[in-house]
Amino acid sequence: MTAKKSGSFEIAQEVVVGPHKLPGILQIPEKSCGVVLFAHGSGSSRLSSRNQAVARVLRDAGIGTLLFDLLSEREADEHRNVFDIGLLAGRLLEATEFLNLRPEAAGLRIGYFGASTGAAAALIAAARRPAGVSAIVSRGGRPDLAMDELPNVQAPTLLIVGEDDEPVVQMNREAFAAMKCEKSLEVIPGATHLFPEPGALERVARLARQWFITHLRPARSAGRALAVLEPQANDDPDPMFRDRDDAARQLAARLKKLELHDPLVLGIPRGGVVTGAVLARELGAELDIVLSRKLRAPTQPELAIGAIGEDGHVYLSEMARAISGVTDEYISQERTYEMEEIERRKKLFRSVRPAASYAGRSVILTDDGIATGSTMLAAIDVVKVHHPREVIIAVPVAPPNRLGPIREKCDRLVCLHAPESFWAVGQFNANFKQVEDEDVLRLLKDFAPATK
Repeated sequence: MTAKKSGSFEIAQEVVVGPHKLPGILQIPEKSCGVVLFAHGSGSSRLSSRNQAVARVLRDAGIGTLLFDLLSEREADEHRNVFDIGLLAGRLLEATEFLNLRPEAAGLRIGYFGASTGAAAALIAAARRPAGVSAIVSRGGRPDLAMDELPNVQAPTLLIVGEDDEPVVQMNREAFAAMKCEKSLEVIPGATHLFPEPGALERVARLARQWFITHLRPARSAGRALAVLEPQANDDPDPMFRDRDDAARQLAARLKKLELHDPLVLGIPRGGVVTGAVLARELGAELDIVLSRKLRAPTQPELAIGAIGEDGHVYLSEMARAISGVTDEYISQERTYEMEEIERRKKLFRSVRPAASYAGRSVILTDDGIATGSTMLAAIDVVKVHHPREVIIAVPVAPPNRLGPIREKCDRLVCLHAPESFWAVGQFNANFKQVEDEDVLRLLKDFAPATK
């Protein structure tokens, strides 16, 4: 069956997997960062509603999926085959070889998602072929059935179990202790073996999505963000940019070199929206805002001691507590004040531009420059809870000592200049006029989605 496009994604392909001609369903989104093979548990199949629900969440995040039957109908009729973990692991390896030969999966990293006995098969398969598997997630798995092979598993492994599935919780704790790879154990409160409780399976899917996004992407040095462009040191007293538009066009030229998936540009009002509008036009992307406000020092309102995002999350700089007057009471008062301003802006700006969806997209977070970095750090936290495919920070200029914490929290960083002599973003623009709410509204209207 030939694949056809449907929006951004491939329509399901019915495939025949491996030498035993096992039926499967293959779906690989455009610009996928990897493919996850599903190894179902006893008595289940490629049509498992639970695995299909998880697979949909992964595909929405730009991850391909292959759901297939590990046994033929005749083999499945023999109950002992369902618990033959060595046999199931062999079938998973055959499916991996099948996938490696598919042109649409060329160069993509592979992950395994195993449920119940399928989790044991995934662990054994990964131990037998350590170079071929980049990540494993187990849902209500039986890793105890693979105990002898667990020390040989090299792929980062996430074990997810329900709190009320008590025997399996203990099995997973013992397996976790035996594993030597990067690993994590997540116990879902109030959940039983099949996660039928409200919200339980959705949480499993979210955890799996984040694990695979983290481990199926190309490797990054020491867990830090990939610096797409190392900023140029520049202490020339003359302005680097004519204005925000000029700076944004130079920034867009760098971003065009990246491979982006359904890009969304988020500008931090107000100046960041001017920068963001240029980036969105140049990249053919969608434009929206993210609201983040700095928290001001008690006697120096131009000095940021931290910031607050529209979700209410407060980020405090390392120096905040060292400043006279910065008490818990003061922070609470400043938080309340800035949240009122955020709510005012949200009501105003959302009247012309409903919030865009972030999930599964390349989100480019921008401002007209970074001074202390607090506002940007708070904005990153706001964006990340919505599960983007990646967070790219793009700014024209920033002081070099403020880029480190930002680099640690994002996936890619693009900064054109990082001059040592830095006292304000405006010093690097010949024209740095004040941006008003009306300017932001006008730009958001230009990019507002068409109403039906």
